[in-house]
Amino acid sequence: MTQARETGPSDAPGVPDAVEVSARGLPDWLAPVAAAAASIRPEQLSRFLPPDGGGRQSAVLILFGEGRHGPDLLLIERSAALRSHAGQPSFPGGALDPEDGDPDGQGPLRAALREAEEETGLDPSGVQVFGVLPRLYIPVSGFVVTPVLGWWRVPSPVAAVDPAETARVFRVPVTDLTDPANRATLVHPSGFRGPAFQVHGALVWGFTAGLIDKIVHYAGWERDWDRERTIPLG
Repeated sequence: MTQARETGPSDAPGVPDAVEVSARGLPDWLAPVAAAAASIRPEQLSRFLPPDGGGRQSAVLILFGEGRHGPDLLLIERSAALRSHAGQPSFPGGALDPEDGDPDGQGPLRAALREAEEETGLDPSGVQVFGVLPRLYIPVSGFVVTPVLGWWRVPSPVAAVDPAETARVFRVPVTDLTDPANRATLVHPSGFRGPAFQVHGALVWGFTAGLIDKIVHYAGWERDWDRERTIPLG
């Protein structure tokens, strides 16, 4: 996720003031994700829940599309020069900026679309927001994250906009994420253990992998994989 920056509304002309959340017209394969999002509880997604009155408000865009290899997810690889989560694959996203506002509760939706546009160059007008997952917490960075679910109804070209923030932008087929050969348990030097995905030359782990793991599970897409297969980090 990128750091907050000084920008104005004109910097992201494609992000509407009011973001509609609707599951109308989704492809059939996305229906299980929309259904799960409507009823899932925070503790079903993570054991790290937002502290009372603390944390920096942020959002990520979990964007599903249909590419050359079928249904896919849009991911970015963060620049190795960033202060937090450097070099990690992640969803587009970042901290809420002042212009996102939140008196109407739509700040995270605007932030997710704005950050995705700033990081990847996608056109937000082609994204249909169809669900919002419960807020979660990333202890290492202090972010309180709202995951926003999107359907890339009208795909647009994407690429790393600012190499100082984003090393690359890539789309990962859902079939690669559900392939048992690409799954493992990551072991962090701190003792943390969590799901990991080896896809497109990237090791996806941490918060991003945890969310993908839960979405795949609750959507009914999960295939049996070897949880005893481990990948040490570092």
